[in-house]
Amino acid sequence: MHCPFCRNDGSRVVDSRTSDDGTSIRRRRECTQCGRRFSTVETASLSVRKRSGVVEPFNRAKVIVGVRRACQGRPVSDDDLALLAHKVEEKVRASGQALVDSQDIGTAILGPLRELDEVAYLRFASVYSSFDSLEDFAAAIEELRANGAEVGKAARLD
Repeated sequence: MHCPFCRNDGSRVVDSRTSDDGTSIRRRRECTQCGRRFSTVETASLSVRKRSGVVEPFNRAKVIVGVRRACQGRPVSDDDLALLAHKVEEKVRASGQALVDSQDIGTAILGPLRELDEVAYLRFASVYSSFDSLEDFAAAIEELRANGAEVGKAARLD
């Protein structure tokens, strides 16, 4: 870590604090040469391997853009999409891997999107899962209905 004032590469950590969401650490440092203090923010990097083999940093905005298309015309707010992207990132980071496949991100999107809006879920799943026929849609709808009946039954038992 280079001092932003004198460019010396030696510093000592004075204080460390974890961010509220637990995804980064803020460190207060003191330069060993000039004695001035500065802050750094450290985060664990998360990279995505696309189908083409290209590796790029994870980007929540890309998750939001992809899901926003599926949510067009649906009662889904920007805050809902931001929360969904946050949940997806948490799920992917929880895997403990620094490099994840784009396929894994798509899978991580399906669960929270299903909870948010079933129509948007079907739209996203039809592209993500490459639905080829009406039977694929019918099977996905039947699965939604079956799970909806299970949720309704569990709610009645409470």
